[in-house]
Amino acid sequence: MQTPTNRAEKNWVLGVTALASFMMALDAMIITTAFATIRAEFGSPVETLQWTVNAFNLTFAVLLLTGAALGDRFGRRRMFAAGIALFVVASAACALAGNATALIAARVLQGAGAALVMPLAMAILSATFGREERARALGIFSSITGCALIIGPAIGGFITEHFGWRWVFWINLPIGLIVITLVLARLRESFGPAAALDIPGLALVALAALALVWSLLRGNAVGWASAEVMGTLMSGLVFTAGFVLWELRAAAPMVPMRLFASRALASGMSASVLFYAAMYGVVFLLPQFLQITLGFDAFGAGLRLLPWTATLFVTAPIAGAVVNRFGERPLVVTGLLMQAIGLGWIAEIVSPAIAYSALVAPLVLAGVGVSMAMPAAQNAILSSVAVAEMGKASGVFNMGRFLGGMFGIAALVASFSTNGGAYSAAHFESGFAAAMRLAAMLSLGGAIAGLFLPTRRRTAGAAAPQDARR
Repeated sequence: MQTPTNRAEKNWVLGVTALASFMMALDAMIITTAFATIRAEFGSPVETLQWTVNAFNLTFAVLLLTGAALGDRFGRRRMFAAGIALFVVASAACALAGNATALIAARVLQGAGAALVMPLAMAILSATFGREERARALGIFSSITGCALIIGPAIGGFITEHFGWRWVFWINLPIGLIVITLVLARLRESFGPAAALDIPGLALVALAALALVWSLLRGNAVGWASAEVMGTLMSGLVFTAGFVLWELRAAAPMVPMRLFASRALASGMSASVLFYAAMYGVVFLLPQFLQITLGFDAFGAGLRLLPWTATLFVTAPIAGAVVNRFGERPLVVTGLLMQAIGLGWIAEIVSPAIAYSALVAPLVLAGVGVSMAMPAAQNAILSSVAVAEMGKASGVFNMGRFLGGMFGIAALVASFSTNGGAYSAAHFESGFAAAMRLAAMLSLGGAIAGLFLPTRRRTAGAAAPQDARR
């Protein structure tokens, strides 16, 4: 890529990539307060409803590295714009869905569009800014994305209450058209090495993820020791092993396993997978708890998520600047410990009669924690590789992020269903408390993984990423 040297040009790159990310994050958050309404209209159980999220996450996770490869081969700007267009068309299909199956299928297409957009946004952004500028740029990028996370639940609740849940998808159309126009007008075309597409690797990771999630989802319905659950679980493990072995031997691997020789990348990925597993599970269940157990409408539930989501806007830019001074490890470990404490606190105090005010402090604590850990983990991963491999590294990060989110939702829903259910407010509270305990344990596991991040060596000048750590 021809790296922009003009400050205004760099700002346009940051703005356009952040706006695309904003649209994706808005879509992810705006639907959270509509879940209860969608479930009621379609008559779907919670176990089915989760596929409206997991279908997106699975498709996104397994296709995003292919998306990065397509950008390298056919042009990053061109494929970036094509991905946004596919996402917009799929959003219209979501809005027109007549049943849960059609909605899930449309979410699959949304995931495919996002698989083109997100890795290329991160690759374009990371290649544009130097190492010392990158942390600040990622902090700003995260804060703009965080605006969607802040306003998304409230907007989704307002739209659902006043216009119907289908309009939470129609809103993507004007945003998407604006982004496409800006991409074509303001971004330079660039290409990467034209590597062969890793179709066997793509198939193996997709089958592995689907089998493992299926075993989690079906355990409560057919029994955890049943042939179906044990068979899919073992199949998932076999496919996972096959994927790793194939990637080690492939001439053009989708996931270069040599990247994991970097302690920063391996530890950062482990921490990211675990904290995104916890966060996505909470995002799925918390708005429904506020509506079903505490009795708020969709808009009211969205507003009451603000103590959690609003922390992203304040904390993420600060964390992006602080990471250059203190390194990633303190922020990742401290942030995930805060998230673990906050979620564990919620698990211990929830009840059908709890006042919402009692949830504010733990929500703020958890929100500040994830806002600290998120940009720090991103920077640890991207700074651990050479500029030429940032596209692959960003793809691996996002793949881990969404697979982690998918497994997190499946695991928390399994815990929810085992310990409660959506039959009544009391049943929902019991299942929700168990799910929050599991989310706290996942966050604690992420903090432990963060302890293995290397410390940053203070250097007098700019250093290559691999030389800046010990």
